[in-house]
Amino acid sequence: MVREDKTSWKASYFLKLTVSITASVPTPPPLPEPYQLTTHFLPLCRQQLLDEYPKCFIVGVDNVGSKQMQQIRQSLRNDAVLLMGKNTMIRKAIRGHLENNPALEKLLPHIKANVGFVFTNLELVDVRDKILENKVSAPAKAGAIAPVDVFIAAQNTGLGPEKTSFFQALSIPTKIAKGTIEILNEIHLIKKEDKVGASEATLLNMLNVSPFTYGLIIRQVYDSGTVFDPEILDITPEDLRAKFLAGVRNVAAVSLAIGYPTVASVPHSIVNGLKNLIAVAVETDIDLKVAERAKEYLKDPSKFAVSAAPTAAAPAKGGSPAKEAKKEESEEEEDDDMGFGLFD
Repeated sequence: MVREDKTSWKASYFLKLTVSITASVPTPPPLPEPYQLTTHFLPLCRQQLLDEYPKCFIVGVDNVGSKQMQQIRQSLRNDAVLLMGKNTMIRKAIRGHLENNPALEKLLPHIKANVGFVFTNLELVDVRDKILENKVSAPAKAGAIAPVDVFIAAQNTGLGPEKTSFFQALSIPTKIAKGTIEILNEIHLIKKEDKVGASEATLLNMLNVSPFTYGLIIRQVYDSGTVFDPEILDITPEDLRAKFLAGVRNVAAVSLAIGYPTVASVPHSIVNGLKNLIAVAVETDIDLKVAERAKEYLKDPSKFAVSAAPTAAAPAKGGSPAKEAKKEESEEEEDDDMGFGLFD
């Protein structure tokens, strides 16, 4: 099989990002030399990934192997499309598509380092969960950046006493128990975002500990022309409702304090005005329907206590035998005492 020249290979490498050529479209003629990539993209732009999918994730793929990538593609099948490629080719394809969708320019600053795209039409939260659930445990390697804190629990390592000097070099307190090394206390071996040293990596490998998990890391989210952080997807409708109600309460409080009526403060102003009218009616002989109940309570509070009396009397009638026995016992003690002390 004859390999095509490098220029033609680059031109067709990212064709699927912006071009959808159906059977009805005739095969283009041979491309002239020298070939310009931009002149090839512009006349052939059709609806494909950038037009067909209004949502996508920009994901980091550091430390993700080919087998794990294959598993991720299988899990996202029928839900999303995972696309990988060179950053320069992706930028070139997006710049050539800006005439159709200028909002794509917001993606360009985020195309750096080892990244890929996950295109979807489904709910972003559901696709995000599928992306993040594909994790694979991996051992610590010297020189790698720790994604999480690594702790070693107090345990019997099963290693022989000849390894004691190794633990001493890492300032790990140990003792010899039944011919093996035992770690006395829990150790914070590696801090998050720190570089893994050779000694730490060797120790974790000797203990058969794989402290890290690797997978796709969502860096940015694109939705219909807007780019935002993935943490935004964790906001629920309840959170938005709570924030909105807190803002309404603050507006109402400020409006009441400065005496400026607003939609938020009007209900409170009406209630406060009604309370003032009832207070004036109670202090004077003015008759108001809303103040009748308050006046009745002030004239005879016992009327409002009648309803609570049967509830309080019910336990007295159906009192437990233990309470009655305790009451009789206390009465007997009072009779025996007769008001005299032991030495009277």
